[in-house]
Amino acid sequence: MTHPHATPTASTDSTPNARDTEAQRETSTPGSPTPDSPTSDTALTGLTTLPSLTGLRRRLTTELDQAARTWLEHALDEAAAHPGVHGPISAWELRLAEAGRRCGAAHADAARVLILHAARAGADALSRVYFQGTADERRAVLHALPHLVSGPAALPLVEDALRTNDTRLLGAAVGPYAARHLDGHSWRHAVLKCLFTGVPVDHVADLPRRARGDGELARMLGDYAAERTAAGRSVPEDLYRVLDLTESAPPAPGPDHPHGKES
Repeated sequence: MTHPHATPTASTDSTPNARDTEAQRETSTPGSPTPDSPTSDTALTGLTTLPSLTGLRRRLTTELDQAARTWLEHALDEAAAHPGVHGPISAWELRLAEAGRRCGAAHADAARVLILHAARAGADALSRVYFQGTADERRAVLHALPHLVSGPAALPLVEDALRTNDTRLLGAAVGPYAARHLDGHSWRHAVLKCLFTGVPVDHVADLPRRARGDGELARMLGDYAAERTAAGRSVPEDLYRVLDLTESAPPAPGPDHPHGKES
């Protein structure tokens, strides 16, 4: 797969950008739930183990009101009936933009993951949604990766998110897909990026296993702590937690990041 550029692709639609129109509607509809504000929590925030799709759907069925459940069922049926990418924008892509308004911020990520799965979005479709979508849609794509991409083809999306300073994107980027596929060098820098930006290391999937016996990570943590101390700044408590993990016995010899199917 050709790696996409790190900036969103301009719309090729000759009509007004349907995704942007829906995104504006999502944030301006009077009386609607507040969609995905930077401080809002979501059903997937901070999850370091892979939630089952069945569990996500059951949770939404239980917690959404009747109107939202009806909308979600229609969106999932529509995505399943017309999977993949069709033209400038697919119907299910519009449903991704609507999810915050229809389901509320607390459930939008889970709804978007279910829609992406119903649409059978592969690496190319996920890249399109990620680079053309809002920050909320990008975060949902990152959460969906382990359910939809079995190998490392979607790593450019994780790498792009790790270059940002958006803490909610960073928290999603260090989930189960990154734990499985990032190489040692990139994964160590992802952990450091969490410390730099204040993302709790509890968000880093599989942290105990990957940090165990990692002398290079220990060295990087020590250097960072020394820099902070020399500058008269406090050292994040999370740094010491990770440093303690690196002092555990190393794992048995094997590939640093074996690629395989997560779900």
